[in-house]
Amino acid sequence: MIKAVNNIFFYQTIIGKIGIAENRGNITNLFFQDEQIPRNNIILETDVLKEAGRQLQDYFAGKLRKFDLPLAPAGTEFMQRVWENLLTIPYGETRSYGEVAQCAGNKKAARAVGLACNRNPIPIFIPCHRVIGASGRLTGYRGGLEIKSQLLALEAVSANQNN
Repeated sequence: MIKAVNNIFFYQTIIGKIGIAENRGNITNLFFQDEQIPRNNIILETDVLKEAGRQLQDYFAGKLRKFDLPLAPAGTEFMQRVWENLLTIPYGETRSYGEVAQCAGNKKAARAVGLACNRNPIPIFIPCHRVIGASGRLTGYRGGLEIKSQLLALEAVSANQNN
């Protein structure tokens, strides 16, 4: 099977260089600085990538709370339900894996929610960083716990300034 070729462009942010990929006008992936980038991407800043980069910078500046981008993450039906649910978690708030599992239709699927978060191809835009352990502890994040902590702190500060 030949994997689709995506356009990708890189943006310098407060958490390091981030690569954003799109295919046919839809955002398909976000890559953190130290992640392996698939070779089948073409470095090209399309209009949708330019807009995604602008929104990402506004998010990091505390000016944007909700992204408005065409997202097309690839995953199983359950993963798609989890990711849709993550998009409903308000800016500056968190949910436990169990709470997300319940909203996704299976209250006993907290571990599966964790896997879906780990496999989220578009972190930040699909805010899996807002999912934490039942005890309130930060748990795994594809970009690392330091970045997860930074994202949550950024949202907490910005949410408090605007309330």
